[in-house]
Amino acid sequence: MTRNSVTVLFLLVFCQPVLADNKTVVIKEWKVPWENTRPRDPYIAPDGRPWFCGQGGGYLARFDPETEEFKKYDLGEGAGPHNLIIDAMGRIWYAGNRRAHIGRLDPDTGQVKKYSMPDADVTDPHTLVFDHNGDIWFTAQISNHVGKLTVATGEIQLIEVPTSQARPYGISIDSTGRPWIALFGTNKLAMIDPDSFRLTEYELPREKARPRRLSITSDDNIWYVDYAGGVLGQFDPGKEVFIERQLPGGQDARPYGMTVDDKDRLWLVETGEMPNRFVGYDPRQQQFITVTEINSGAGAVRHMYFDQDKGAIWFGTDTNFLGRAIVP
Repeated sequence: MTRNSVTVLFLLVFCQPVLADNKTVVIKEWKVPWENTRPRDPYIAPDGRPWFCGQGGGYLARFDPETEEFKKYDLGEGAGPHNLIIDAMGRIWYAGNRRAHIGRLDPDTGQVKKYSMPDADVTDPHTLVFDHNGDIWFTAQISNHVGKLTVATGEIQLIEVPTSQARPYGISIDSTGRPWIALFGTNKLAMIDPDSFRLTEYELPREKARPRRLSITSDDNIWYVDYAGGVLGQFDPGKEVFIERQLPGGQDARPYGMTVDDKDRLWLVETGEMPNRFVGYDPRQQQFITVTEINSGAGAVRHMYFDQDKGAIWFGTDTNFLGRAIVP
């Protein structure tokens, strides 16, 4: 596995936040019945119901918005489920962040199959994402690795990030199947060639930037939130150009959870204030289009999922709520 680093020419443009019509976003939240368990990282199953992780409670759970009922699946002491994704068969794949494995839950039987990390130094699977073949790419933040789980064989391949303590965090797949990773411990993004496993680093314009989550629009532009600087960043890999926009919350906005909808609009949460603020940005207008407070306060929204069928964005909060935002 080879690695290299690329330095690009930067076009650094700080765009002052201009709020367009402040379009209405309708947010509804449900209190999760298991106290202080940090519900997070929801994902919609093929039947339309959201699942989420109880990171502080060692469980996965399903929610039915029609009946408003929750069902919990215990994973055992110290599992630390951090993130989950769901395949077309309805199987739940989760990151066993404290137990060095990726797990697969069969919701019909409750049985869990575990795929252990092949390297004892890689202990913390963090965020999972499917590629176009249905295989799973993932980050391991503290272990400083990115990995791939081939679902058909169960094989796990690992790639060490060359920058020390880079803390690979958010991950997304572009239209060509390449994983892009936010390196939260430094001012870099990374891209992996899925055929050669070559990892390329791209340095962000500002040394103090700390990208945490990222999303990819249909034109394969990479959008990231800079948690340290309160910035929404855009990277065009073809032109090798960065553009950065200050968020409405300013330098202390602390943007965290992020997703993109079917209109290529970016949605993120500013966690620097209580209550947290749900923010929309439209690249076509080049404007922020809405800022909406989250009623529960949220504490932090760490990851979000867009449900195209319902036009809804699901999220979990540190204040122990599961939330749904209907976007215009």
